[in-house]
Amino acid sequence: MNLFVANLHPSTRGEDLQNLFSKFGSVVSAKVIMDKQTGNSKRYGFVEFDNDDEGYAAITELNEKDFQGNQIVVKVAQPKPAGQ
Repeated sequence: MNLFVANLHPSTRGEDLQNLFSKFGSVVSAKVIMDKQTGNSKRYGFVEFDNDDEGYAAITELNEKDFQGNQIVVKVAQPKPAGQ
């Protein structure tokens, strides 16, 4: 299961997401999306779990919760539309 995580603090890194989400199970990957031009965080990222139940537990516990001073949004990631 791939989760979309938004409204991240500008200093949040993939390791921070890994640590936060690993409380709910085995995290396959965790990354923050960076702007290619500036190198700054786009303030969203993705966390992938092997197990859907662990992903849903993370959504339930973390959506709209404070993380590093920001109220984050956590939901199931939607596939990118074709052609983008």
